[in-house]
Amino acid sequence: MKAFLLLVSLVAGAPLLAADEETLPKLKVGSDVYNKVVVTSVTATHIYFTHSLGMGSAKLKDLEPEMQNHFHFDPVNAAVLQSQQAQANALYRQQSEQRASAQQTTPAAEPAAPAASSEVPPHPIRAKSFLGQPAPTLQVEKWLTPEPDTTGQFVLVDFWATWCGPCRRSIPHLNGLYDRFKDRLVVIGLSGEAERVVRQMTSPSIMYSVAIDTHDRTSKEVEIAAIPHAMLIDPKGIVRFEGRPDYLNERNLASLLDQFGH
Repeated sequence: MKAFLLLVSLVAGAPLLAADEETLPKLKVGSDVYNKVVVTSVTATHIYFTHSLGMGSAKLKDLEPEMQNHFHFDPVNAAVLQSQQAQANALYRQQSEQRASAQQTTPAAEPAAPAASSEVPPHPIRAKSFLGQPAPTLQVEKWLTPEPDTTGQFVLVDFWATWCGPCRRSIPHLNGLYDRFKDRLVVIGLSGEAERVVRQMTSPSIMYSVAIDTHDRTSKEVEIAAIPHAMLIDPKGIVRFEGRPDYLNERNLASLLDQFGH
């Protein structure tokens, strides 16, 4: 699978840039302080969490420098993503106005039939799209499990982190997909955290391959703005699914494997 070359670049003394725990005793955002914080999701620009009084969110740029480093805040990347999001929102509003205008002058069309249950439902993508295109190179700093043989196999790459609640909740689902299709599917969990942080997480257990890259090289190439983010790559190196792993169930995964496995 030439388009999906696995590069291993061992980097000694890589800095620890991620949190050990998902739970924080407190979180300071500007002049506000939240207690008993549980981080549920982190994007390139925002953090989402629960606290002693309810739910909250904040911009990473408003956190203290230590917490910004803790959650890998990159102000340049955040500014670029915010600009892209503003452009996307403007385009969406423009398209919505155009559709509304067209509906006023065009007879209503027959409603579309619902998607077959074997098809992946439409869902938001918080990353650069590679669907139907050659996959980016998966760059691995170190394998924490034996390196898998991907020759002639489908590869499902899951970008995740131990501090990410939705990522951890996706692990049993990915375990199930791997167990069901392991004769033709390799599942790889790729984290940007340090080795000791990933190894310290023992629950939920991971049945599939695990690797780290503390420089987030593939993640940056894919421009991932929120995790978990998964990519299914066929044996020819073409991306056939992208998005949150929970949108890929056994039925639609089987359909993709049958459709693109020849």
